[in-house]
Amino acid sequence: MRSGLAKVLHPLCGRPMAGWAVEAARQAGCSVSVVVGHQADAVREALPGCSFALQDPPLGTGHAVQCALDALPQEGTVVVMPGDAPLIRAETLDRLLSGHEGLCTVLTMVVDQPGAYGRFVRAEKSYIVEAANASPKELAVTEVNSGVYAFDAAWLRQQIQDLKPHPPKGEYYLTDVIEAASEAGALNAVIHPDPDEMMGVNDRVALSVAEERLRQRINRGWMAHGVTLRDPRSTYIDVGVRLERDVRVEPGALLTGSTVVETGSVIGPNSVLHDTHVGPNCVIKPMVVCNGARLGAEVAVGPMARLREGTVVEDTSKIGNFVETKKAHLGVGVKAGHLSYLGDCSIGAKTNIGAGTITCNYDGWGKHHTEIGEGAFIGSNASLVAPVTIGEGAIVGAGSVVTEAVGDEDLAIGRGRQKNLKGAASKVHARNKKRAGK
Repeated sequence: MRSGLAKVLHPLCGRPMAGWAVEAARQAGCSVSVVVGHQADAVREALPGCSFALQDPPLGTGHAVQCALDALPQEGTVVVMPGDAPLIRAETLDRLLSGHEGLCTVLTMVVDQPGAYGRFVRAEKSYIVEAANASPKELAVTEVNSGVYAFDAAWLRQQIQDLKPHPPKGEYYLTDVIEAASEAGALNAVIHPDPDEMMGVNDRVALSVAEERLRQRINRGWMAHGVTLRDPRSTYIDVGVRLERDVRVEPGALLTGSTVVETGSVIGPNSVLHDTHVGPNCVIKPMVVCNGARLGAEVAVGPMARLREGTVVEDTSKIGNFVETKKAHLGVGVKAGHLSYLGDCSIGAKTNIGAGTITCNYDGWGKHHTEIGEGAFIGSNASLVAPVTIGEGAIVGAGSVVTEAVGDEDLAIGRGRQKNLKGAASKVHARNKKRAGK
């Protein structure tokens, strides 16, 4: 991957690569043990709820299963699968388990160009042969090994302990166990009809292909659930997102993390929502960015607004273009239409915030809170220097700098007195023309 991040931790639609394999196994009813090596602690942290076995140093696929022996059951069925094949579905593992018989069952697939895949050769005693060792007749076989297996647990335990190292690296190969099942006449195969699902990820190109296919699955799932995606090809929805019926998502939207969108809401073009809860019948207009915000019912936001972490917007409120909020609680029916910064504040119901209003919450050392009562009117271009309180029904005149509390129903004006100089404008114009040489 040419990366400082372990391959299996590269994210795909909001979940680490190995997490997709883990989730498929869980949905198929398996308990999951993950064999870790490189960046083991980070992998453990990224895959909660699993048991783990450490393989250090890594000495092949058979050695990986050896390291997991303590986590394996004494009897029953063990599935072995790779952590870098994120497209595997639970239904595919169900099919493998349903068709499992004998000592080992291989999940195979039929491909037009088998290339370097190991061939599964069906015979009285079926077997797998690696492409490098195959005869011309065997190379013509198009049924190939996917690398996903089901084993009889008790037999696997015995065989895995008897593995011999292969020169020159002294590695132990799981394929030796499969060969032993073949020699015992107990090797079986279940053909999977979708070879693309078995794709492994070994570089950034394959990573992008896998993410595209996972994204298509997610989008199709939501459309089947009653969500309208105007252009699924340009819509990005992470696996942890939850959408209700009759939500509409416009082209270019990116929904990530634990975002929830309730019924009837519209997510506008090129909007980005992360860990945000959108209530019912809201309208998120184009190019809105929300991170950690919570919106009530019938809220309108945007276009081009930014709601940062800790923002709470109650029912029927409206936030307009180029408004930024952070740790702001807006009550029912608040209007903040244009060009404002509202940070570390509580704003009462039905308050109007004029264009250019700033809650000056940071003094260079710490953050301070602004409290605005219900029904207040904050005029355009007002600066509210926190900590400060504006009472219910109060009015702050346009252009005011407010540094002291304003009582209920009071009118606050905090600006320099205007002075008009008779005819002074013509003198300024003349001076400017002279400077310009006109």
